[in-house]
Amino acid sequence: MSNSAHEALFRPFKLKSLELKNRIVMAPMTRGFSPDGVPGQNVADYYRRRAEGDVGLILSEGTVIDRPNSKNLPGIPDFHGEKSLAGWKNVIDTVHAAGGKMGPQIWHVANTIASADYPPNPDETESPSGFVKPGEKRGHAMSEEDIADTIAAYASAAADAERLGFDVVEIHGAHGYLIDQFFWQGLNLRDDRWGGKTITERTRFGAEVVKAVRAAVSDDMPVIIRLSQWKQQDYNARIATTPDEMAEWLQPLVDAGADMLHCSQRRFWEPEFPEIDGEEGLNFAGWAKKITGVPTISVGSVGLNGADFLGWFGGAEANAKTPDLDRLVRRMERDEFDLIAVGRALIADPEWVKKIEGGETETLSTFSRETLGALV
Repeated sequence: MSNSAHEALFRPFKLKSLELKNRIVMAPMTRGFSPDGVPGQNVADYYRRRAEGDVGLILSEGTVIDRPNSKNLPGIPDFHGEKSLAGWKNVIDTVHAAGGKMGPQIWHVANTIASADYPPNPDETESPSGFVKPGEKRGHAMSEEDIADTIAAYASAAADAERLGFDVVEIHGAHGYLIDQFFWQGLNLRDDRWGGKTITERTRFGAEVVKAVRAAVSDDMPVIIRLSQWKQQDYNARIATTPDEMAEWLQPLVDAGADMLHCSQRRFWEPEFPEIDGEEGLNFAGWAKKITGVPTISVGSVGLNGADFLGWFGGAEANAKTPDLDRLVRRMERDEFDLIAVGRALIADPEWVKKIEGGETETLSTFSRETLGALV
């Protein structure tokens, strides 16, 4: 591990009440080990091991708000109800006891389906306009009452997160799920105040969620929103094709109270607008920070040495040993973004951060498809 890498990745970071010992975030990743929506001791221990492994900030897997059909796998944890919230209280107490910092990611998957038999009745799912991808209908368009209740459910989950003792709260607004579907012109076909031809008009729902969440927690509690250009329905989709369009999309979210933008892309080293600043230009998180001025988190295949983003679905291994971090370090040295989220590498090895800091890369565990079968 070079001195420059150590300095770039292991500087402390502070945002409002959040103080981190390094710049590494555990990315939120669905695991599905919470029967009936309740995270048990195995889930608490899973996150504890990452805290013991010196992850700066842990973001939980997606946890669903109190809305019908807001999850698309039965083992996804809830963030509502007495039993589930008691489970999350145990998780955060366990993480804090190990010296970690953590926030839940609150989530609504809209009308997406992760398995053939869940949700049990796709016709009962909700979305902006009743489309799951351009031209493909599923479920129903949300009414004004549905929208109001959903915004309130996000706020309630955020208030519970602070009450339970979490350090931050993250709103999932990416990857073709509910909030992102409102952003996406291909799925938001509404002709009322929740739709429109401009990006700013379609950002209204997301901004109202952020505003409600911001009002539900104390001023010093950081609010993060996760965003993406790509969607699970279309990896090539884009909300913003120019910096001006990106400003129209992101600035209303910041004005509503988002303290940090978590900018998801499939490969962190890919420039967002290469036609403007070249092949080594700013990535999504870099442009988001430049446009809005707020801190950003970048993410995308960190530590996988260029392995294809979805290659492991076909059984390919993602080589986590001796990870090539040079491109990451260069971008962090120039403060292009503030934090970097690590996903699959941290699923495979809870001590990934410690091993990177100590230069013990030959002892890293390798991620493979089979890694998802257990909470390591």
